[in-house]
Amino acid sequence: MDFRIGQGYDVHRLAEGETLWLGGVLVPHSKGTVAHSDGDVIIHAICDALLGALKLRDIGTHFPDNAAEFKNIDSKILLKKSYDLVKEKGYEIVNIDSTISAQQPKLKPYIPEMEQTMAEVLGIDIDQVSVKATTTEKLGFEGREEGMSVNAVVLLKKS
Repeated sequence: MDFRIGQGYDVHRLAEGETLWLGGVLVPHSKGTVAHSDGDVIIHAICDALLGALKLRDIGTHFPDNAAEFKNIDSKILLKKSYDLVKEKGYEIVNIDSTISAQQPKLKPYIPEMEQTMAEVLGIDIDQVSVKATTTEKLGFEGREEGMSVNAVVLLKKS
């Protein structure tokens, strides 16, 4: 197969006193993600999309949330390692598209830096990385600001 598509989804609970890392960028907010790693929900969804495209299972298989070596790890490291697995299989990224669902904070000002940061980690052009943000109009756990979720899609091609 010359092309493969992967889909990823991740959710993290929000709590006061935690940091909010999104797309490798520290976003100032009164709440942050609760997680074993740094809780970067965007990167985690993209990792799952990358791995899933080549039937390499999921992020939890490769980086278990009960392993001490991954406690508080920078998710950019997980993104790099996930893409290394993809490249070992002879594939490269065509593009990534992701959507963050969060009521707060407003993320528009941080999106260009998120895209740039992830493109640099992956060694690809910024035009290959798309991040969008939406609210849920105060509906569901995202709307109540209990957590945030991300959907991500990745297109890979044979190198």
